[in-house]
Amino acid sequence: MSVGMLLWVIVVVAIAIVGAVYVWWKTRVKSHQPQFGTAPAIPEAVPQGAIPILKMPTARGWELGGMPKVAAGLKVSAFAENLKHPRWIYVLPNGDVLVAEAATLPRKIEGFMDFAMNRTMKRAGATYPSANQITLLRDADGDGVPETREVFLKNQHQPFGMALIGSTLYVGNSNAVVAFPYEEGKTSIKGEGRTIFTMKDGGHWTRNLIASEDGKKLYVAIGSLSNIAEDGFEAEEGRACIVEIDLETGENREFAGGLRNPVGMAWEPVDGKLWTVVNERDGLGDETPPDYLTSVTDGGFYGWPYSYWGRTVDDRVQPQQPDLVAKSLDPDYALGGHTASLGLCWIEDNTLPGLPAGMVIGQHGSWNRSKLSGYKVILVPFSDGKPKGTPIDILSGFLSADEKYSNGRPVGVTIASDGALLVADDVGHVVWRVSA
Repeated sequence: MSVGMLLWVIVVVAIAIVGAVYVWWKTRVKSHQPQFGTAPAIPEAVPQGAIPILKMPTARGWELGGMPKVAAGLKVSAFAENLKHPRWIYVLPNGDVLVAEAATLPRKIEGFMDFAMNRTMKRAGATYPSANQITLLRDADGDGVPETREVFLKNQHQPFGMALIGSTLYVGNSNAVVAFPYEEGKTSIKGEGRTIFTMKDGGHWTRNLIASEDGKKLYVAIGSLSNIAEDGFEAEEGRACIVEIDLETGENREFAGGLRNPVGMAWEPVDGKLWTVVNERDGLGDETPPDYLTSVTDGGFYGWPYSYWGRTVDDRVQPQQPDLVAKSLDPDYALGGHTASLGLCWIEDNTLPGLPAGMVIGQHGSWNRSKLSGYKVILVPFSDGKPKGTPIDILSGFLSADEKYSNGRPVGVTIASDGALLVADDVGHVVWRVSA
């Protein structure tokens, strides 16, 4: 490289750093109060440019005997430890607990940002050797500690969501939904399974599944490849949506779109609607826009990548599509900016003593903020089929007070057959059990 070229590179890098520091300062002086509720006060966007705020605590795991803080009147214990990056939990009808063990893979390095993100994600425990397996845990005597622990399904491709319909277990791998024959009481499944639906791999890789009440339909949550379609709109086709699969005909269709990264899905029993939690875009500020919890309308469009929280246009996305923005739906409930709300399950009133009915949400935690948020498990109370009031902390203490370290990061949440709440903690490599 010539001296002139080297000087030019130094100047460009210096300008980028100065710009990033300026944007960081502007974001820093804004209110960091997380925006929750049905009518959030979303701050004006402050685009962060090519080098966004990148802040993540170092993963250190739990010290011997350490555990999260739990809401008053409840207790928390380790249901299973020394797992391999547990991400999602599914409870079978006989009470057996399935845990999907998989991890984010490092990004392909095509520039400085990819290199920096890989280093940061590894330090934070977000990337990890992917076990690509599902483990079965069986607590036959009901004492809150499983006596049986077996690898239930091996050699999967970043497995995540699971759904049992009749005698078929469906697994959401990052590239396909695969069907396996299931026999109650068996501690393992052999064979490769049958692919019923394929998907584009990479990007937001989690593929969650949920069955319709009658067992005739299967819903698949598929995240986007990128932040705001910077790799092109064609690369995002078939992504950022929830797909409905008709299990009788094999046909599939987009059930709802414009959802940047929908992960957790749950049925709300009063109105019978499907709900999801969605991770919104990065690079616009600490609280802009908030992640959200929303009911999912059949045929609905929720803005991504053109707009957020309904019809607030993201000018970074070009060309725009005003017709899609005009019909974009407002989400139901804001969950705070960049909380990485992933896990979702419905809980009935007083399932855990003192807690109302509502949606339990695992918040994996932020990276694109000057002050971190998430890193907890919350309950959003519901009344008459709608979210109402402020969130209730069920588990916290995953993040150190100085924001330098994370003991763990909660992901999947579900209710066990005995009414306890189970929480997958992928940095702590543990499944927590919350009970009376």
